[in-house]
Amino acid sequence: MEAPSERAKPKTKGKPTELGQSIRRRRKAMGLTLDQVAKLADLTTGFLSQVERGISSPSLTSLMAIAAALQTSIEQLLSVPEVFSEYVPHDGRQTYSLGMRGRFYEKLGPGFAGALFHPQIVHRPPGHVSEKMCHDGEAFCYLLSGQLEYHLGDQVFIMSPGDVIHHDTMVRHYSVVLGEIEAVELWVTTSPIKDSGSSG
Repeated sequence: MEAPSERAKPKTKGKPTELGQSIRRRRKAMGLTLDQVAKLADLTTGFLSQVERGISSPSLTSLMAIAAALQTSIEQLLSVPEVFSEYVPHDGRQTYSLGMRGRFYEKLGPGFAGALFHPQIVHRPPGHVSEKMCHDGEAFCYLLSGQLEYHLGDQVFIMSPGDVIHHDTMVRHYSVVLGEIEAVELWVTTSPIKDSGSSG
């Protein structure tokens, strides 16, 4: 697999305030309170409030959980096309950003509606600290470039290019981008949607 270069993909600026406004509009249209959506998404009310105000930017997993709680998709919240395709050429990937400082995603799927796996390539800038998470599902990460300090429960792993981590996401986890270059990570995660239809 060829690692994407900075020249290969444009890095669009994130617009967390616009995302927050989109989430707030959807929540109010459904007649839901912050507390109700936060409970459905297994997030704190304070964090969700910060997301709506553009102060904090959610991880992709948390955004999927918010979208599920609001009975919509991340594509609709981000105002990007929702495309399903079994085959995605290397120069035909959809990209979108979350946050304002160099964090963006290349979609590698899903290939069809109702897919349980969500593969993507994640680009994160030096020093980025991911949201601390604990939710239903599993995650697989293959580090393409850069270096990560990956916290999984009480364990800490220093990941270098070629290293892999695969774990139950019910174990609390987060990671930090070490060094002075961006981390490029291949992720495959399962949908954080519970049997009840709410998200984890």
